[in-house]
Amino acid sequence: FRFQERSGEEGPFIDWFRTAGFDTRVPAEVNEGEGDFLLVGDVILAGTGFRSDSTSHEELVRIYGREVVTLQLVNPSFYHLDTAIAVLDPTPGQEHIAYLPSAFDEASVTLLQERYPDAIIVNETDAAVLGLNSFSDGYNVVIASRATDFERQLREHGYNPIGVDLSELLLGGGGVKCCTLELRR
Repeated sequence: FRFQERSGEEGPFIDWFRTAGFDTRVPAEVNEGEGDFLLVGDVILAGTGFRSDSTSHEELVRIYGREVVTLQLVNPSFYHLDTAIAVLDPTPGQEHIAYLPSAFDEASVTLLQERYPDAIIVNETDAAVLGLNSFSDGYNVVIASRATDFERQLREHGYNPIGVDLSELLLGGGGVKCCTLELRR
């Protein structure tokens, strides 16, 4: 983790994953995992700018052999990639995301527009309540209940949004995705 206050968490995480039979690696570079790395199809979107070091993106390429697309976050209110992008459908060939353009530099927005032309563009109000910090199984999308326009957009795109009140967690900078851990083998 980037900050000393969380550095003691790394060992127990690695131990748990190793004990559960996952291939574990001790990272050489600073990264904050799924806060800044999002799997969309066969590609890993990787955020940098506030928490994860961009050199960790090269480390991901070496470990997983996947394409890693670096996205530069520029708005400190959106300090992790998962506060600025929601993966709605990660299925290869059906990839679909939602994002907040103002969270990124111009080059990153251009990349997102080219790769995901049908993406849902979320407004500042819904992003500010961490509406994009969500979880989706490809149909059901758990979002912050206060992200009302995002909820409307999801319904229009055929998703089933499920709003939850995490206003207390939002006070500490967290949302729905902060309460989940996707496990992949």
